[in-house]
Amino acid sequence: MKGSEDVMEGKWKQLRGRVKEAWGVLTDDEIDQIGGKRDRLVGLLQERLGYTRMQADREIDRLLDDLDRSA
Repeated sequence: MKGSEDVMEGKWKQLRGRVKEAWGVLTDDEIDQIGGKRDRLVGLLQERLGYTRMQADREIDRLLDDLDRSA
């Protein structure tokens, strides 16, 4: 999923606030550590919310799609 990793990094400034909204259990420090890296967000979602990798990927894709639609 390297292509989607690049997309997420390129949109991180816009996406950061939406990540906080979507997953309010993530702290500001955790969000800062993500730094636009998809794998880091996937790991946090797995750790903090018990998502499988597939669930986390699907939710991140949904968030990216929502961002594209609102642009």
